[in-house]
Amino acid sequence: MSKSAGDPAATGGTGGEPKLSRASVQRFSLYLRLLERWSQEGLTVVSSSQLGEALAVNDAQVRKDLAYLGSLGQPGIGYYTRELITALRHRLGVDRTWSAIVVGAGNLSRALLRYRGFAEQGFQFTALFDADPQKIGQVVEGLPVQSPAKIPEILAATKAELAVLAVPAESAQHVADMLVAAGIRGILNFAPVMLKLPAHVSLIAVDLAVQLEQLAFLVHLSQQE
Repeated sequence: MSKSAGDPAATGGTGGEPKLSRASVQRFSLYLRLLERWSQEGLTVVSSSQLGEALAVNDAQVRKDLAYLGSLGQPGIGYYTRELITALRHRLGVDRTWSAIVVGAGNLSRALLRYRGFAEQGFQFTALFDADPQKIGQVVEGLPVQSPAKIPEILAATKAELAVLAVPAESAQHVADMLVAAGIRGILNFAPVMLKLPAHVSLIAVDLAVQLEQLAFLVHLSQQE
């Protein structure tokens, strides 16, 4: 079974590092976004209460999360913003450039490729694939659409480790198997289907319909109170 978003073992430490819950890792990303914005605004020191208030997390939870990064906080002072950003980026593994490919040249993929924030966070899209003969050869955001048959060749050349899967549900497992065989180590899956992957391949599933259902539930719940 692959490591997925709901599997705490997916964030287990190595080399004696403590294991992190998925919730803590998700908060790490939120802390990082907030700290990077504050750093740009000139804030050099932050407190756990500032982070907690901004993200609706209690102070104790913030301190518990940040303790996984080592002894960074200074009593009576707080955390130095740049030092905390560096530690978070290292713990999340985004203090390096990640090469990624996209499979499926539909509207969702085009929107993702158009978003410049990925490059700012160290993610570089190196190839785009689609099985539709009418799309092959088109250029989307600077990337030529290529046949999935070229996935092994392109991965060998680019050393891409990550893949974004935005294909119809009926073809998702087949494409995922191709990606795994070609050496992909992590898949972000937008197809509304559960994928079966080997244990060494990490999986994050993003089902937008499920997210909207959760949002509708929260709104419905608030209306009943």
